[in-house]
Amino acid sequence: MIATAYHKARQAFPVLLGAALFGVGLYALYNVLRPVDFADVAAHFRSTPASVLAQAVLATIIGYASLVFYDWYGLRYIGKPSVPLGVVGLGGFLGYAFGNTIGVSIISGGAVRYRIYSAVGLTALEVAAVSGYVAVVLGTGLTLLGLAALVVRPNAVAAYLPVSPESVQLVSAAVIVISVAVIVALSVSQRKLRIRGVDLRFPPIGDLAGQLVVTMVDIIAAAYVLWVLLPHGKPEFAIFVAEFSAATMIGVLSHVPGGIGVFETVIIGTLPPTVPVADAAAALLMYRLIYFLFPFTIGFLIVALNEIRTVSGFGGRLLGRMPSPVQSAVSTLHGFAPGLVAVVACGLGAYLLLLTMMPAVRTTADGELIAALLREGGTLVSAIAGGVLLILSHGLVRRRSSAFWLTIIALLVAAVAASVNGFNLDNALLLAGAALILVPFRTAFDRPGRLTQGVFGVRWMVMVVAVLVTTAAVFFFVHKSVPYSATLWTDFSSDTDTPRALRAGLVAASLLFFFSLHVAVRPSRRRLRAACGADVLAPAAEILELSPNPQGWLSQTGDKQILFSESGRTFLMYDIQGWSWIALGDPIGDPDEFQSLCWTFSQMATKAGGRPVFYEVSAGTLSLWLELGFTLNKIGEEAVIKLPDFSLSGQRFKTMRAAQNKRMREGYTLEIHQAPHDAQLIDRLQEISDAWLGGKTGREKGFSVGRFDRSYLDHFDLGLVRKDGRIVAFSNIMVTGCGRFAAVDLMRYLPDEASGLMEFMFLRLIEHYRERGAEEFSLGTAPLSGLSERSVARSWNRYGRLIYRHGGAFYNFEGLRGFKQKFQPEWRPRYLAVPPNVSALRAMGDAALLIAGTPRGLVSKITRAA
Repeated sequence: MIATAYHKARQAFPVLLGAALFGVGLYALYNVLRPVDFADVAAHFRSTPASVLAQAVLATIIGYASLVFYDWYGLRYIGKPSVPLGVVGLGGFLGYAFGNTIGVSIISGGAVRYRIYSAVGLTALEVAAVSGYVAVVLGTGLTLLGLAALVVRPNAVAAYLPVSPESVQLVSAAVIVISVAVIVALSVSQRKLRIRGVDLRFPPIGDLAGQLVVTMVDIIAAAYVLWVLLPHGKPEFAIFVAEFSAATMIGVLSHVPGGIGVFETVIIGTLPPTVPVADAAAALLMYRLIYFLFPFTIGFLIVALNEIRTVSGFGGRLLGRMPSPVQSAVSTLHGFAPGLVAVVACGLGAYLLLLTMMPAVRTTADGELIAALLREGGTLVSAIAGGVLLILSHGLVRRRSSAFWLTIIALLVAAVAASVNGFNLDNALLLAGAALILVPFRTAFDRPGRLTQGVFGVRWMVMVVAVLVTTAAVFFFVHKSVPYSATLWTDFSSDTDTPRALRAGLVAASLLFFFSLHVAVRPSRRRLRAACGADVLAPAAEILELSPNPQGWLSQTGDKQILFSESGRTFLMYDIQGWSWIALGDPIGDPDEFQSLCWTFSQMATKAGGRPVFYEVSAGTLSLWLELGFTLNKIGEEAVIKLPDFSLSGQRFKTMRAAQNKRMREGYTLEIHQAPHDAQLIDRLQEISDAWLGGKTGREKGFSVGRFDRSYLDHFDLGLVRKDGRIVAFSNIMVTGCGRFAAVDLMRYLPDEASGLMEFMFLRLIEHYRERGAEEFSLGTAPLSGLSERSVARSWNRYGRLIYRHGGAFYNFEGLRGFKQKFQPEWRPRYLAVPPNVSALRAMGDAALLIAGTPRGLVSKITRAA
């Protein structure tokens, strides 16, 4: 219990720390703006010339165009310069447009890049390398430019430090000189720099120079967006670039999300007194909207147009004229839809809450009572709609169809409310337009279920609190000139904005509070484990006949539960160990139903208070786990023989060919016995199985392997190895896909016949199924093989490699892979897929216990080795 609480606390700490820093930044900004009148900010906002806005938008376009070159240089750095420029432009722009504005894991820059670049063949490791390159280069360039800015304008931070401006200049200049010298030396020599066990190789000097130009264009363009929005009295542009760079660097180093509050505080503090604080605040607000929200809107519209094309076919001809790699990249945009819609709904919900805090546009005195009722009702409805949208955003992330349609309804209701409560027609059109644009996204929300099904985690709770805190800060800023009085709560006149804002804020906060309380105190129910009877096994066996996955036959062992899709065409098998609900392998059946079935299983586990785990999933379903937000951990490789290409002829199989011929001369033969099997044969095989188990663990394993069971073996052909007519070994062969795919399951033999017998059996089985026209023959999985040896590998890989090399007391991992390698198979990776908040080591421990049956079974090998 203590360990679980500690684990949850560790997971929640970064989120809570980010929220705390966000609050600090917001508080600092509030203090800076304390003497500012909201009316002055709004006046400057409305009076900004269209030409100034056009320049800011143009500079934003230039800035984001330069950002794309970070990706281009990153791909060159990892040796992938051949990625088409259209794909790089799409991946780079959307990565920055979504990542800069949102930064959450659902559609962060790294996730966007992976979806798009994987469409042209890049692996997850290569995409991670590009993202890492971008982060390092951007961070290094920004830091160096920020330090250069402090050399020019040391007052940007000297006022906040207990040192003189001269000291700031000296230290900054020294760091720049040393850093540049080290970077250039390492770039020219191509030597690696080792930092905390990670080897860093710098780009060639030509790429380094080009990257420096890109960074300068990026910073200058971003600085110009803000500079052009500032009023008269602002500093010269060259000086402002220095101030902007320093403020950006300080905002990044503060670790406040988006640098909110910190960046604005430094900018306002370094501007000359000739710039009014109210005008600076308005310029900073417009800068956030233009430089962050404008690219996000463009990116969202790109995805929306793709959804329209998918739903209606409109634009399909245009896509058909694009190069094939770009078409593949565009097709991945559908995967962004749920997360983007959730973010838009959340943003509009926060916008509605903030809007209720603003003074309403005045109307005439005619119909004073009606005007008061309309404004009061409209404000309250808008506040409720904002809170509802925040709640629905969580359901949208989980692709709930009910959440999607409720979001459309909430936006339309909010549009009507905005049109009657004095906000103005623009907001009503914005909300109605948002509802209209979201309609083509409906196909992305195909999961049934209650909106509240599942757990609202710490991140969602923190997000709601952050929105409420921001709303409260805006209220106090806008209405600070109104002294508080208890009578404000009961003032319902049409021209009093503060009472309406107070009541609207209370209603929205109450809605979110009571909903969160309901979710938090709702009891978790643990699902009872039901038996898996013949009425369940038989339909699963029918599905398996056409499946390309022989592993699915393990569903017939009877030790696992089976979950079917609603149509009954697809199933997955699973069992429960502790708090882990562990599904074995990929789903079996219709690929179009894989995602919804896995989601249903995950929700079942979560609802029961457990953690969903998918054990031994294949590389063919990687996109599925990305859609579900799971992380992947490689746990081994499956050895698969391509039967049409397999032949014992040639030099590489000379030794095996000689050993096989020797066995045949000694009287060994392989016989294939078709099901059903008579009792006498099974009795003989029982003797061999018992003898084999006595020399191994002494007990049957389960879950991921078959077991000796009469009803189970009647599903399969049996490969019987005889010596002079006496059975000395056997195996059962799992066949699917109308005989096209085969895999060996149980392999048991008499202990005194061990030498070379398995090699003989495998070769004869491979030859037999090749002659029958099968396409593939699986030799099974080699656990923990093929894990990365790179120094940057995660702890899971490091532990796995350690066990693989030195875990002989548990299992002969290396020997098993070496034996299978003799057959020159194609090695296919197998993964463990778990939610981000689930420890892979803990999940693997539960899977190991499930396979061994008991902790005693798990450690029996150690006892025997000792």
